[in-house]
Amino acid sequence: MMSLYLPISALVAGMIGLIWGADKFIAGSASLARSAGISSLVVGLTVVSIGTSAPEIIVSINAALKGSSELAVGNALGSNIANIGLVLGITLLIAPIPIQKALLKQEGIILFAVTGLAGICLYNDMLGRIESILLMLLVIPLLILAAKYKKSLAESSESQITQSFSRNGALISFAIGLIALLACAELTVWGAKSIALSMGVSELVIGLTVIAIGTSLPELAASVMSALRGHHDIAVGNIIGSNLFNLLLVMGSAGAISPIALDSQVFSRDYMAMAVLTLLMLIFMAAVLRNKLNRAQLPKAVGLVLLLAYCLYYVLLWCSTTGY
Repeated sequence: MMSLYLPISALVAGMIGLIWGADKFIAGSASLARSAGISSLVVGLTVVSIGTSAPEIIVSINAALKGSSELAVGNALGSNIANIGLVLGITLLIAPIPIQKALLKQEGIILFAVTGLAGICLYNDMLGRIESILLMLLVIPLLILAAKYKKSLAESSESQITQSFSRNGALISFAIGLIALLACAELTVWGAKSIALSMGVSELVIGLTVIAIGTSLPELAASVMSALRGHHDIAVGNIIGSNLFNLLLVMGSAGAISPIALDSQVFSRDYMAMAVLTLLMLIFMAAVLRNKLNRAQLPKAVGLVLLLAYCLYYVLLWCSTTGY
C-alpha cells in the first residue's frame, strides 16, 4: 500500500494542476486573440470551447505518445459518461434545467450523429490513424456551423470565461497555463500508469474512472455553482459541446498519434454505455419539449434516472473487471 502513495499523490496533484493550468491557458490565449483583433465570436468558438477540453486533450496526447492509448480512449468515453450521468444528473437534482428546441434540433442531432460515427470507428476493436484524423477534421465544419447559428451563445460563453489582461499579462498567463498543462499531464499519466500496474487493473479502466472523473470536475463544479445561482440555462449545451470535443479531439488525437488495438469490451461495454446515456438524454429532451412552443425544463426526476444509470455502469464495470 505504501508504494501507492506516491502515484496517487502524483495523480491528484496532476489533475488539480490540469484544471488550474487550463484556466490560465484559456484566459491568456483568449486575451491574446482578442488583442490581436480576433472577434469575440471566433474566440468563443475556438479558444474557449476547445480550451475547456484542454485537460482531456493534453492527457490523451501524452498517453498516446507514451504507448498508453487505451488510457486516452478510456478518458474520452469515461468523460462523456461522467458528463451526462454525473454532471448533468447532479445538476438536475439541484434544480430543473431549461432547454430550447433549437438545442435538440441542432447540437442534439450532431451529437447523435458523431456518437454513431464513433461507434463505427470502434466497432472492429481498432481505432486507426486515418479514421482518427477524419474525426479531428470534423471539428472544422462544426465550428463553422456554430459560427453561423450560435453567435449570441458563443459571445455569452466567451464573456463568462475570459478575463482582461495586458498583452504581457496575457502572454505570461498563456505560457504558465501551457507549461502547467504539459507538466501536469505528464504527472497524471505517470500516476495513472503506476496505479494500474500496482493494482493489476488495466490503463483503460483507470482512464474510464479516475482520470475521466478528475477531468470532468471543472464541468461538475461550474454546473453545480451555476445551478445554485440560478444561471443554468446553458448547462446542457455545455455538456453536449464537451462530449463532441471528447469524441472528435480527445479520442481522435490519440488514434492519430498511434493506432490503437482495443479490448472487445471497449465497444460492447464502455461505448454502448456512453451511447445509451447519450440517447437517454436526447430522449428526455425530446419528451419535455413535445408540445412546447419554445422552452421547457428537464425535471429533477431525469437527474435521478441519469445518476442511477451512471452508478449502474460502474457496477457493470466492476463486475466485468473482477470476474463477478
